[in-house]
Amino acid sequence: MYFYQPSQGHGLPHDPLNAIIGPRPIGWIASLDAQGRRNLAPYSFFNCFNYRPPIIGFASSGWKDSVQNIVETKEFVWNLTTRELASAMNETSASLPHGEDEFAVAGLTPAASRFVKAPRVAESPVNFECKLSQGIQLTAADGTPVDTWLVLGEVVGIHIDETLLENGIYQTAKANPVLRAGGPTAYYTISDSHRFDLVRPDAR
Repeated sequence: MYFYQPSQGHGLPHDPLNAIIGPRPIGWIASLDAQGRRNLAPYSFFNCFNYRPPIIGFASSGWKDSVQNIVETKEFVWNLTTRELASAMNETSASLPHGEDEFAVAGLTPAASRFVKAPRVAESPVNFECKLSQGIQLTAADGTPVDTWLVLGEVVGIHIDETLLENGIYQTAKANPVLRAGGPTAYYTISDSHRFDLVRPDAR
């Protein structure tokens, strides 16, 4: 077994933490600043944390525009990244001056949301409209603050392309979602050919 203490470095060509915890869904976060200027950025530290109310969240290494915007406006939109949108998603990861529109840079269409002012990515087949639940600065085990911010949002509206619903059941693989993996460039999609089913013990 290869062993290392993270505080002492991993001694490998690339930190394996991200590769082990993966593939990870991408938090493609749309927001507005206090002046109403659009921002769109992908975050690979993203997931769902609660059913009722539905709460999703992403972590930002450093106080970035997305975090600032969400803290100011108390809302954001998560957009599903598909294989067809992977290149556009990647373009929105560029470090642009504050206020420059990633929608325009990536050639994406902003669409109106129903319950929040932040726009949706019209090309994305699934969008979650979110209201800020919590913004938390992470700390190390000894309580030392870390320059990483966890943003949690309650999902107040969900848009789903109806072609992804079969008999009322969402077809995960059909959406062709993009997932982040290890290394500086690795991504994955999923396929029904890799699907398997398990029945939980309490449901037997």
